[in-house]
Amino acid sequence: MDLPVLPDDFRGLIFDCDGTLVETLRAHVQALGDALAPYGVRPTMEWARSKYGQSPATVLLAVDNEVGRIPVPHSEVLRAWAMNYGRNLHLLEQIAPVCDVARHWRGRVPMAVASNGHRSSVLATLEAVGLTPLFDAVATIEDVNEGKPAPDLFLAAARKIGVSPEDCVVFEDSEEGLEAAARAGMRAVRVPAYGAVASTQLERPA
Repeated sequence: MDLPVLPDDFRGLIFDCDGTLVETLRAHVQALGDALAPYGVRPTMEWARSKYGQSPATVLLAVDNEVGRIPVPHSEVLRAWAMNYGRNLHLLEQIAPVCDVARHWRGRVPMAVASNGHRSSVLATLEAVGLTPLFDAVATIEDVNEGKPAPDLFLAAARKIGVSPEDCVVFEDSEEGLEAAARAGMRAVRVPAYGAVASTQLERPA
């Protein structure tokens, strides 16, 4: 994975978490599958990858519509999913090229994480792979009214690090996240799927 040269005029960096800084798909798929198994619903890895980066609540709505109806309140499944994920942290892997960017700029510019995930899971993820000290702030779904593709999360992250949106560069792997960055007026680095042999691209808002 070759990362692009960043523009000279940026003043802050904002990183998505799942699929950008950390490969969490296996841990989440196993955790969600175990949470849904008692109800006879089992998403495939391919299906889960297509939803990677969406908020947990949005994923469960998609399960209802595309995989099988969940016969209990979603809040019960969300609790089980989060608990199971906490037991799967050993499956997580840093996405080294992106983490290296964060390490390089640590202390030089303010940096934040902006994730559609719940705060407890995002903080546990960063801590499990040793990334917590790199970041000045974390924005999660609890901080906003709407997750990605709405711009709210990236705007919240920019406020937390005190940098104007137009001076931020975002690192993102999902289409929802890239749309959110564009709507926030931020430039974005498209991160390819983990393990893909591809170059990232710097995308500018329209």
